[in-house]
Amino acid sequence: MLSLLAAGTVAALTGCNAAQGESASAGEVRVPEAADPPVPPLSPLLPPPPGGPRTPIPAGVITALPGPGSSMALTVDDGVSSEVVGAYLRFARDTGARFTFFVTAGYDSWHTHRDELRPLVESGQVQLANHTWAHADLTAVSEVTVADEISRCKLFLHNTFGVTGAPYYRPPFGRRNATVDRIAADLGYTVPVMWYGSLSDSGLITEQYLVECAHKYFNSQAIVIGHANFPPVTRCYGQLVDIIRERNLSLVTLDDVLVVA
Repeated sequence: MLSLLAAGTVAALTGCNAAQGESASAGEVRVPEAADPPVPPLSPLLPPPPGGPRTPIPAGVITALPGPGSSMALTVDDGVSSEVVGAYLRFARDTGARFTFFVTAGYDSWHTHRDELRPLVESGQVQLANHTWAHADLTAVSEVTVADEISRCKLFLHNTFGVTGAPYYRPPFGRRNATVDRIAADLGYTVPVMWYGSLSDSGLITEQYLVECAHKYFNSQAIVIGHANFPPVTRCYGQLVDIIRERNLSLVTLDDVLVVA
């Protein structure tokens, strides 16, 4: 199944330009100077996660939620923009949305929103996982640097939010190899989390394009990647909620539905 899902990832990356969604390095991202507009309250509430036992998964890469069901995991990377991180937190509070942040711990937004984020993490509504310290391409640096990138993020998550994000990590740009996976596993991150579908918003895109990508990739058992980097997504939450409700999807964190075997 995992090989089929991996193949599906390649197909997904060709549609809606999901590769664009992981194309900009941390140093290349430019945050607009203007403050984001207020996000209007959203309603109605999204449905809760499905009940029942969680699905065991073996150690190894995942690109979608295994098994049948109507869940979808929205995973949000980076955190370049403090305003966008804050808007995602309001999205969660207003709608009951559940999602997983893949935290690039070197960005100030995670410090700025620590007090808002902690109760959502403690309740399980928002999950945190490891997206390294500075968003380095782990396949292009030394083994010592790979370990440092992952371990510094791990230490930050533990000291700031009381979690480590293990066993889930996402390599920046989706670039990984056997060496990277081995080092990550030695640090407790045995499950690289990839995706099947992207909002393509690591860089600045239009709201229309973002919503088109959501229409394409918001599907049952999908892991979808988005980014907390640029403001267009903050003006699309209502449309994203409409798609989720129309398709009878339940937004879930990884921990809501998965357990490592």
